[in-house]
Amino acid sequence: MTAPDIASEQSSASPEQESPAPSWRESMAVYLQPRVLVVMFLGFSSGLPLALSGSTLQIWMRELGVDLGTIGLFALVGTPYTLKFLWAPLVDALHVPLFTRAFGRRRGWLVFAQLLLIVAVLLLGVTDPARSPFFVALAALLVAATSSTQDIVVDAFRVESLPESEQAAGMAGYVAAYRIGMLVSTAGALVIVSAFESGGLPRGSAWMWGYVVMAALVLIGTVTALVATEPAQSVKVEAETSAETTLARVLRAAVGAFSEFLGRKDAIAALAFVVLFKFTDAFSGTMTAPFVIDLGFSKVDYATIVKGVGLAATLIGGFAGGFVARRYSLATSLWIGGVVQALANLSFSWLAVTGVDQWALALAISAENFTSAIGTVIFVAYLSALCQNPLHTATQYALLTALAAVGRTYLSSGAGYVAKATGWPLFFMICVIVAIPSLVLLGWLQRRGHFEALGPVRV
Repeated sequence: MTAPDIASEQSSASPEQESPAPSWRESMAVYLQPRVLVVMFLGFSSGLPLALSGSTLQIWMRELGVDLGTIGLFALVGTPYTLKFLWAPLVDALHVPLFTRAFGRRRGWLVFAQLLLIVAVLLLGVTDPARSPFFVALAALLVAATSSTQDIVVDAFRVESLPESEQAAGMAGYVAAYRIGMLVSTAGALVIVSAFESGGLPRGSAWMWGYVVMAALVLIGTVTALVATEPAQSVKVEAETSAETTLARVLRAAVGAFSEFLGRKDAIAALAFVVLFKFTDAFSGTMTAPFVIDLGFSKVDYATIVKGVGLAATLIGGFAGGFVARRYSLATSLWIGGVVQALANLSFSWLAVTGVDQWALALAISAENFTSAIGTVIFVAYLSALCQNPLHTATQYALLTALAAVGRTYLSSGAGYVAKATGWPLFFMICVIVAIPSLVLLGWLQRRGHFEALGPVRV
């Protein structure tokens, strides 16, 4: 059977039969399935590195007195997250010497990418943001490149390893664990650095050892990859395409994925919507950590609230997003998610006026985490609905998530200059306004029947 035959065989499967709703115990039991647990741990590993080259690094730089404009420009080191679709076909087609033979097609790439990620995080930890900004930027770029490569493999592993009955639980667990990984590398890292400082270490050494701890936590994903089983679908595809040349496999993965997607109605508008939907979050998120430090809060105050109240708000928001997506149509759900995540920025404007008050900070962080989680779960459901061809899921998903990172990486790079020119209260009001283009596109796509063409979406 050839690769196209595999795709047609999967797409011609019979429709799902109506079945009784699962009981509460059956619904919870699926989260304990080994494949779902593996995906959850890999989700943690994917979420961990993002902040290490983002918000956590920004706090480190701000503590050392680095200019706000420079800090904002450091958003550009996230470029690999926006370009990862370019090498996603290579990950699909190429073998890693020794690793692929020892662990398999997907697991080999996972272990290889995670080992490189550990090295990159350690390199970032030994740099000095105040004295060597160029080397800091280079190390942060390496962290983003290895992290985005890991994301490509994890997404492919998740899609290929989970059966239909476990896809929803796997997605929910992955998103929750991803957010927890991000919180560990922000709030957790700040608590660890503060503990090292309290123990008598100089600030630079405390930050270095904090990044060493974060590098060690990447091993959670490595151990998970080692104990996991190579997806049966990956093994089957590998066997069926083994006679093809490497170039043929790369071209099939790349050309097929892009041409199939771009051939759809209103494809360009849909891609623009993918870029802009989370922009309101990205624009404000770039400056949230420096804003809190500027108000006079310590990094321990920020870390404690983010790790405690923020984590709870994130998890509750994730469940709320899942409820919204199940209760309403995809278009309506996107409207709800888009509006609430934009309006949450007003809580930071209020905090800027209120001043140093921990209750106000807790409320603002909770509102941002809660609404962001709602928007994220609904957005992930939309991205999954766009990946309709199982033969190209990994590459198409890499393309879509890369485009979604454009707002965080490029469009947000000038946020520091805007905040410097306007002041914090007005800056966060502007963060609400930048959500308008995505909502205009949402209304236009809805009138064009874009969401009806995607069919029902399972979350």
